[in-house]
Amino acid sequence: MSLLFAGLSLLLQTTAPLPAAPALAPAPFGVGESLVFKGKFNLFRPCCATLSVEAIDTVRGVPSYRFSFNSKISILGIFTSESQLTSWTGVDDFISRRFLKVMSDTKPPRQDFKIYPDSGFYRRNLDTATKATSTVPLDDVAFFYYIRRVPLEVGRTYEYHNYWRKSQNPVRVQVLKREVMELPDGSKVNCLVLYPIVDEKNGMFSKTSNARLWLTDDARRIPVQIRSTYNFGDVTLILDRMTLAPASRGD
Repeated sequence: MSLLFAGLSLLLQTTAPLPAAPALAPAPFGVGESLVFKGKFNLFRPCCATLSVEAIDTVRGVPSYRFSFNSKISILGIFTSESQLTSWTGVDDFISRRFLKVMSDTKPPRQDFKIYPDSGFYRRNLDTATKATSTVPLDDVAFFYYIRRVPLEVGRTYEYHNYWRKSQNPVRVQVLKREVMELPDGSKVNCLVLYPIVDEKNGMFSKTSNARLWLTDDARRIPVQIRSTYNFGDVTLILDRMTLAPASRGD
């Protein structure tokens, strides 16, 4: 659904080199991880979303994680929307090469983006026209996993120039503070509170959404809560169930 996830932004610098990409920590996730969120809108719980690491596929010869973000919203039966977002991102280089969006409220409802980082462009469906991509592009879903692997310090603001739509960089992330949050098993954990901004109109992390993302302040970096503001009100996604892969359980 475009309102709940059109997003996860670009200051084009022509006279100075872009900052070097941060070194990535070992992936704290693996195939089989599934995070299920329940949505809260005022007094209602009209939506649900699932963020998953489904498999490792091969895209143009490159072993790639298949990430998915599936969501559904229904507000008083007046507004309903569903979306399935799928990302194929390299296991070793963590570069997105394909991004599939299936949304009930967009035209066309199915948009399959092929991303060619070596050639510097991406293409939608069977279009002959291309648009510029970044050098090491990451799509909207992949950014959820990327932010779990980069250094984050309270009080710092980070800029990332690897969003897949080159014209909408940089993605900016402010690390605001720490808060104690509760996981589905009842345990309490310290979390980093992030303020992400992606230059994507009406997106989950657009500037007008004033979004917040809570990640556990440990090696797992589990997304615990996501809050965004839309024209109809605030929507909060709260982690309700989680199945972690062995690498992220601390086994």
